Amino acid sequence: MPEIIQTNPKILGGQPVIRGTRIPISRILALIGMDYTLTKIKRELPDLKKLTKKDILNILSYYQTQIAN
Repeated sequence: MPEIIQTNPKILGGQPVIRGTRIPISRILALIGMDYTLTKIKRELPDLKKLTKKDILNILSYYQTQIAN
């Protein structure tokens, strides 16, 4: 699991979230699906001002392997 993703049963019932936040990864994936750019994601979710393109690629790569299994 990439560093950016965290799961904890005490946070959103164990849903994968952005580390250090309560923002579910599913929200990020939904925004990407709506053609949000990294800049628009950061504007929509100001707590993610340090999110990078590499983080987005790691999230997508992780979920690609999850879907393939």
